Formats: sequence, C-alpha cells, structure tokens
Amino acid sequence: MATRTWRKLAMLHAIEATYMTDAAPTAADAIIGTNISFTPIEAEEVSRDLLLPYMGNQGMVLAAEYGRIEFEVEIAGAGAAGDVPKYGSLLRICGLAETVTAATMVEYEIVENAVESGTLYFNSDGVQHIFLGSQATVQLTFTPKQIPKFRFTMLGMLGTITDAALPAVSMAGWITPLVVSKASTTMTLHGWSAVAESLSVDLGNTLTPRFLIGDELIKITDRSTTGTTVVEARHLAQIDWFAKAHSRERGALSFAHGTVAGNIVEVSAPAVEIGKPTQGETDGIVNYSLPLSFCPIAGMDELKITVR
Repeated sequence: MATRTWRKLAMLHAIEATYMTDAAPTAADAIIGTNISFTPIEAEEVSRDLLLPYMGNQGMVLAAEYGRIEFEVEIAGAGAAGDVPKYGSLLRICGLAETVTAATMVEYEIVENAVESGTLYFNSDGVQHIFLGSQATVQLTFTPKQIPKFRFTMLGMLGTITDAALPAVSMAGWITPLVVSKASTTMTLHGWSAVAESLSVDLGNTLTPRFLIGDELIKITDRSTTGTTVVEARHLAQIDWFAKAHSRERGALSFAHGTVAGNIVEVSAPAVEIGKPTQGETDGIVNYSLPLSFCPIAGMDELKITVR
C-alpha cells in the first residue's frame, strides 16, 4: 500500500446557505494555508463501566463528536480595491459581516446574530474529511521582516470521511503578501505614531459545541477581543503608557499594511485600553510589551478589518 505524504493536502471552504447543509466547495474555493494542526475527531469518551464476574476494560463509546483544525493564512489584499479576498469566507464564519463597496474596499465588522457557517473539505493525500456547520475564531500577527498571518481555529460538525482523490485547487486571487516593514506598514496607537516590534490581535471568540436532544451545532457563545504590541520605549513626555494603564484611558488603534490599492489590509479599533506594561529589550534597546483590550463603544464595533 502506498504511504501518504503530509505536505500533499488541499482545503476547500465555502459558506453554507443553510446550516449543516453541504456547500460543496470547488477549486475556486481553495484555501491556501500553512502551519496546520488537524484533529479529525474531538469527542467525549463515555465509559461503559459494566459490572461483570471478572475485571477488565469494558470499552467506551464516543459522544459529542466534532472536528477541529487550526491553520494560518497569509494576510494580503485581493488584487484590486473592492474585490473580495480569498480568505473572506473564513472571516465570515468568525462572526464578521462582509460589506463590499465596489472598486473601493471590503469591510469585515462584528455581528452576533445570524453568524454564517461554512463547509470545509480537508483532503490529506487521498483521505477526505468534511466538516459541516463550521464556525471559527481568528488571530492576526504582524512582525517586522515576516509575512503577516491570520491564524484560524475552526470547529465543525463531522461529515463523511472517505478515500477521495486530491481535488484541484486554484491559486487565482491569492495575492503575494508584503513583509511587515517601515515601507509597507504603519501603526498609530493612542495618537502616537508607533515604532513597534510586533502587533497581535485575537478576536477571542468562544466556540462551543452544543449536543442536545433535538439540536446539534457549533456556536460562538462569547467574545473578548485582546491583543499585544511591543513598542520601543520612549520618555514619558512623549508617551506615558503607565499613566494610560492607571487611568484606563481608551484610545484608537489604526494599523495599515500595504500602500498600493489591491494589496492593503487595515485593522482599526476605536477604544483600546492599555494593560500593565512589561519592560524588556531587543538589540540592547528598551521596549515595552503592552497588553491591549479592545472595547466596544456602541456595541460590536471594537474591531474592523478593511481590505482595499
């Protein structure tokens, strides 16, 4: 029998019109990912604990079965302003509504009702796993000299597991990313034009598998958006992070990656609190690691992702 190769895999993902109804993704729905961690079956193991005239393991049954996958996707634009990025369907199942302004931009903003679900086909060199009713959460990481990444964590109800040939995938629409740099990336935090070593943002969705009489689903049941940035330390006269942490002052975050239309991704937040600063150093230069709490102002407005 032929062995199977880890690096030969394909992922297809599409939005479901009806929850748990296979959206039948095609080659055009390919997700080009990296750094994948795949758990085909998550379940509770229920012991049978039978009482018999002899001792021994009596086995168990699996309950509340679902699947889990984590993977990264490069953060880049869509090729032209107003085009939907190829990772758009993944952001939508994170509870981010997609709004397209033709020839201008695509915005992803938080929603809490009628969150969309997705169908994932994961084919690992000839064995295909289908997840239905999938929902997810996402982290964003921006580090100088590196390709910025989304990291998605997805839970899905189990569909079929079958032998199936690797499907065709299309790279059309996947844009070559820019590394994070002074030339390509800017960040403003609490009005300060930051000199930063990194920014990470975690949407912070709580993904809850629900297995009840009459209903089974994956649901986003809570959200707490947080982040961390490492910035070069400055004198307090320029920016006083300690005073901001004490006062619980809220200020805006504006982050832009890319300068040419078609390959610009922006992250914005209107009310970010600064947590307890931690002092460190890189290359002998003092820095501060700042925990970030993304707070809503009018509800569901604590974070927006814009692709231009």
